[in-house]
Amino acid sequence: MDRADIVHENFLARVTARDFPAGAAPTGPLGAEGARAIFGAACLSRALDRTSRNMQRVGQGFYTIGSSGHEGMAAVAQALRPDDMAFLHYRDAAFQIARAGQVGYGDIGWDMLLSFAASSDDPISGGRHKVLGSRALNIPPQTSTIASHLPKAVGAAYAIGAARRNPPEHRVLADDGLVFCSFGDASANHSTAQGAFNTAQWTAYQGAPLPLLFACEDNGIGISTKTPRGWIAASFQDRPGLRYFACNGLDIFETFGVAQQAAQFVRSQRKPAFLHMQTVRLYGHAGADVPTTYLTRAEVEADEAQDPLLHAVRLMDQAGVMTAAEAMELYTQTCADVAQMSQRAVTRPRLESASQVMASLVPPTRSCARRNGPDADARAAHFGPELAQMDAPQPMSRIVNWALNDLMLTHSEIVMMGEDVGRKGGVYGVTQRLQARFGHDRVIDTLLDEQSILGLAIGMAQNGFVPMPEIQFLAYLHNAEDQIRGEAATLSFFSNGQFTNPMVLRIAGLGYQKGFGGHFHNDNSLAVLRDIPGVILACPSSGAEAAMMLRESVRMAREEQRVVVFVEPIALYPMRDLHQPGDGGWMTHYPSPDQRIAFGTVGVTGPAEGQACDLAIVTFGNGVFLSHQSLPALQSAGLKVRLIDLRWLAPLPEAALIAALAGARHVLIVDECRRSGGVAEGLMALVAENCAVPQARVTALDSFIATGPAYAATLPSVAQIIDAGLALTGAAPTQG
Repeated sequence: MDRADIVHENFLARVTARDFPAGAAPTGPLGAEGARAIFGAACLSRALDRTSRNMQRVGQGFYTIGSSGHEGMAAVAQALRPDDMAFLHYRDAAFQIARAGQVGYGDIGWDMLLSFAASSDDPISGGRHKVLGSRALNIPPQTSTIASHLPKAVGAAYAIGAARRNPPEHRVLADDGLVFCSFGDASANHSTAQGAFNTAQWTAYQGAPLPLLFACEDNGIGISTKTPRGWIAASFQDRPGLRYFACNGLDIFETFGVAQQAAQFVRSQRKPAFLHMQTVRLYGHAGADVPTTYLTRAEVEADEAQDPLLHAVRLMDQAGVMTAAEAMELYTQTCADVAQMSQRAVTRPRLESASQVMASLVPPTRSCARRNGPDADARAAHFGPELAQMDAPQPMSRIVNWALNDLMLTHSEIVMMGEDVGRKGGVYGVTQRLQARFGHDRVIDTLLDEQSILGLAIGMAQNGFVPMPEIQFLAYLHNAEDQIRGEAATLSFFSNGQFTNPMVLRIAGLGYQKGFGGHFHNDNSLAVLRDIPGVILACPSSGAEAAMMLRESVRMAREEQRVVVFVEPIALYPMRDLHQPGDGGWMTHYPSPDQRIAFGTVGVTGPAEGQACDLAIVTFGNGVFLSHQSLPALQSAGLKVRLIDLRWLAPLPEAALIAALAGARHVLIVDECRRSGGVAEGLMALVAENCAVPQARVTALDSFIATGPAYAATLPSVAQIIDAGLALTGAAPTQG
């Protein structure tokens, strides 16, 4: 027999025989009505688990992770308010069901069956994944999260206090609310989880409000690896800044009382707490997992003997809430109802086409208050003498700084966060004076943890802010890239556009820094960002371009709820000259605050689109600077050269690029990324599919970057661009 059937039959037999597991008598503040609601949620959760396994067995259900053994989470839900945002562990069906009961929400069982059946009628994911979540219940969906949701829970909790002081237009969390975040004992060991705990403690230790309730559902095992007995308690009992509470999750009366105490502490003190809840895991980890392949039968049966539903029946019977016979009737009726509903659920429509699957990759637009930028008097008071300097050409770093100032003046919901962005103003001074001008609430110096920086941004975005996190160097993103790939980029997709976390992530990156950094500070790989569906990747090449693209990026985040990654070429921050020392050829004027560059447009220098030209150079970032330096030599060889600045690297501006290539006889792609996995690979495929012209590429070698005099040895050079252009076109170099 399947273990689910064994547990079911054991429940029926033991309740009939009044053979209950031993335990403490019911105590605490849980009343009769609340106890009945909790047990009803537990019964529905159990019935859904059994039915989902049956659906999967006959090919009508897909990928199940059961909640059986964790039904005590219904008592935790009952102890919280429905407007407390909840980031749930994948075993928390009972929590969601109990919350639905709190607000009288429709038929939550039907909703969850639609999710099991992968029906497009599923109200949370639209049939894209079996997830818990609900817009109406304030539960953002989580997929098979292994601690990746903890950093954003910290960010959402921080956003409650931040919104009190600076209310954003689209705030959703109550001033006196809290954020709830649950996970398993195995997940608590993950480095992402440990970073989130540390960030919460670090924040609380300094007295900043952080109303966050962590809940560890400790069933003693992660898939097949046991958690050492007592490990969670030993690890979390005495952490500074994190109050510890513990309860027996098999006892709904005790669990409700302790969870209520923990929630009251968090809500009143505005400090984080850790609820350690002992549970059991029934059936195995997921799907067809057979627990007896890695546990002894005695161990499996020992857990089954502690079935929390049996404990609940005993407790309610002793408390006079519900007799064993009444509990049995509710359980069996719930099982019958769910089995009957499942027969209808599997007939509901499912996603069929790529367009249907991808429909929620891009979030829906939202209505925002229109703002045209700060007025002249506000700018004059804010910038002071800097205003006059805007009439003169400036390097990129200063122009980006001014653009950030104007954006923050215009949009009060913009919040910046990152290591050293505030008091120091960033490693390269790009964020200088922002904290002094806008305050610590809007320019946040974070601890050194990239996962926490991005989690803070994701969480704050879910309370209406428009975050602009900064990752200090491109290579540092690899410590935290799953916060973009697995969290920020997927939220709209898995919630059918109902939840979003817009942001503009600024990263200083790419190569060509002279004598500094090596591979860790000169990282020329964008591959990890280019292949994330739904994420926009931008890379400017000049100061004026950076300012106007930043404004467009903020517009997309604010109005279109997009996740935008804005890579700023470090080597171009201070660049002043183009051909000769002192020529000032790479500095630009600061564009007025109303000017921006629309997403998907490219920059064109040289013969206009459609006009004949010998060579079109397609490039971005530092490649634009180098290609401009190569122009005199190419032109002196008699070539008419069009230089195309991509600006937007993902998704590629395909239509604009193909239009810009019209009339070009040859195409040279200059890509400062590595030959393998670089932007050039996609560009060459695009050109080959759309333009019948010879093409070639100049790229970086497949190598890390060295420190010292050889800093550019593996990167494209002006000489390489000239040689490649001449070879491709067959033009002869000018002698002398």
